[in-house]
Amino acid sequence: MSSQKEHSVKSSAQLLKRAERVDASFLGRPGIIGLDFSEPIYPVFAERARGAYVWDSDGNRYLDFILGFGSVVLGHADPRVDGAVRDELSSGIARSLHTPTQLRLAELLVDTAPGAEMVTLHRTGSDATGAAVRLARACTGRPYVLRWGYNGWHDWCAARPNGLPPGAQDCVRSFDYNDTTGLKALLDEVGDQLACVIMMPYEIEAPAPGYLAEVAELTRGHGGLFILDEIRSGFRLAPGGAQDHFGVRADLVTYSKAMANGYAVSAVAGPRDIMRHARRISCSSTFFRSSDAMAAAVATIEAICGGGTTGVLWERGRQLMRGLAAAADDCRVPAGPVGLAPTPYLEFHYPSEKERRLAAEVFYATTLRAGVLFHPGHHWFVCEAMTSQDIDLAVRTAHAGFTAVAAAVGPH
Repeated sequence: MSSQKEHSVKSSAQLLKRAERVDASFLGRPGIIGLDFSEPIYPVFAERARGAYVWDSDGNRYLDFILGFGSVVLGHADPRVDGAVRDELSSGIARSLHTPTQLRLAELLVDTAPGAEMVTLHRTGSDATGAAVRLARACTGRPYVLRWGYNGWHDWCAARPNGLPPGAQDCVRSFDYNDTTGLKALLDEVGDQLACVIMMPYEIEAPAPGYLAEVAELTRGHGGLFILDEIRSGFRLAPGGAQDHFGVRADLVTYSKAMANGYAVSAVAGPRDIMRHARRISCSSTFFRSSDAMAAAVATIEAICGGGTTGVLWERGRQLMRGLAAAADDCRVPAGPVGLAPTPYLEFHYPSEKERRLAAEVFYATTLRAGVLFHPGHHWFVCEAMTSQDIDLAVRTAHAGFTAVAAAVGPH
C-alpha cells in the first residue's frame, strides 16, 4: 500500500482533463467525490477492483468503503457472481425472447421480499422508484405523492429544477424524516388525492421506534400506498431488508444496488392485487430483459440468503464504529460514528462550520493518502469480503486522521 509521501493522483488528473472535453457528465461533477477540497487528492479513475480493495489509475490501492455506492455487498469481482454472469453471457446477450433467468430471479424475489407475490424487473434504481409511483397512481386513481430521501433522478423527484417542464412536480411534496406531526399535516392537506408515500427507511439517522409503522398506518388511513424505497437498504440490513429489520410492511418495495453485487438491475415487488396494474401502465425497455445482471442478482441473493453475509456486515460495521469512537476519544477529537453498522458514517462535532469543514478535509486527506477510501459526504458501506484485519487497518488509519485533525483544528 502506498505511503502518504508516495500518494499521487497525477494519472487521474490527466484522464479527467480528457474526459471533460468529451463527456458532459464530468462537467458538473468531476469524479465521485462532490466536495471541493483545497487540493485534488481524490482519484477519479479506477483500473481494477477485487474483494474489499480498489486500485486507481496511478496504482494506489485503497480499502474501499464506498463500494459502488453500496451496490457491492459481497466484494468486488466476487467469483460466485462473476462466474454466473460469464455462464449467462456464453448463451448470448439480448436473446430477443425472455429467459429462464428472468423467471428464476422473479421467483427468488417473491420468496425473499416480505409480502411480495409478484415483481417487475428493471435496470436502475430510478426505474424502480418511478415504476412504483406510477403503479400507485394507477392503482389508486390519485395523483399526489409524498416523499422523503433520495428517490432517483426522474422528473417527479429530480433535485434540480433545470430541464423540468412546468408542473412536473406539482403533485409531489416532500416531508421531514422522523416527524409524524408534519406528515399528518401534509396528509390532511392532500386529503383524498393521495396516491402514495414513498421513502427510504433511513439514510444516516435511524427511524424512531415505531416511526415507519406509523407512516405506513397513516398512509393507508388516507387511502394511499406505502412504498419503501430499499434501493440502498435492500439485501444489506437483512435478506428481507429494512422491512424485516425494522418490523414494518410496505405495500410496494423497490430494490437495486446490493441486489446484484454491482450489476445494473432493479425490481419492484408487492402483492398481486397491486402488481396487476402493471399491465395498465407504460413501463418497458429493451434492456429490462438483459439477463446478465439478472444472473448476477440470482447469485448474489442466493449467497446472501444461504450464507452468513448479513452477520458479517453487521459485525464488521460494529467493529469499525467501535474503533472510530475509541480513536476519536483517544485523540480528544469531538467526532464519532453515526448510522447503522452496515452503513456507518462519521460526524465531527466542533462548534463552528469552519472547524468542522477543516476537520473533515484534514481527516479525509490523511486517510486517503494512507490507503483508505472513505466518502466525505455520503455514508459508507462494508462488504462481506472485508476481514477483521481490514477493519483494524481502517481504524489505525482513522486514528492517524484524528491525530492530524487534533494538530490542525485542536483537541476537544
